[in-house]
Amino acid sequence: MSIVQITETLLSRYQKEFSENRPFIVGIDGLGGAGKTTVAKELQQALKLSNHEVFIVHLDDHIVEVHKRYGSGNDEWFEYYFLQWDIGLLETELFKKLQINQGSITLPFYHSSTDTVKMKPIQLASSAIILIEGVFLQRKEWQRYFDFMIYIDCSHELRAERVLDRDSYLGDHQARLDKYKRRYWLAEEYYVDEMNPIGSADYIYRGN
Repeated sequence: MSIVQITETLLSRYQKEFSENRPFIVGIDGLGGAGKTTVAKELQQALKLSNHEVFIVHLDDHIVEVHKRYGSGNDEWFEYYFLQWDIGLLETELFKKLQINQGSITLPFYHSSTDTVKMKPIQLASSAIILIEGVFLQRKEWQRYFDFMIYIDCSHELRAERVLDRDSYLGDHQARLDKYKRRYWLAEEYYVDEMNPIGSADYIYRGN
């Protein structure tokens, strides 16, 4: 399956079924290392060639400060799934405002160098296609807001190879592996079991 096929399927849905005067909200979901950012960028370029205004929201730009997502007393996987983002704030400031065509949304941008969050306004045209890429997009709090959901299905082996090679900031290879086992992979297992994201998506992209 290719970006061309995704683009054609998405635009068919957009042109035939979408008539509301607000942005068209597309999710690019998948587990860590599946290739969500790459697909989002390629899809953005393909949609721009079709003369559509496209804006990408990278969910990882909007995480909370360290003290809010670590040391809570909960298991690490719980902190990652439930505390990594301000779920309610993003529902209010992103999803709900897009649905009512607010025109301007204000999002929290995380700055890792200072471990701070700064709210920043963004102007969006009502005719824009909004690509939101990130993990856990189909969580129960957000799932209903998407007009079209893409899920990138990628083997655990390939995803693990990618993230363990990529995330050098976590330490050496063993430290990265330990962190993923404690925090990230357990949260992903919970998400898959609870939400069945591959079964709920509109389009399955094979990321292998």
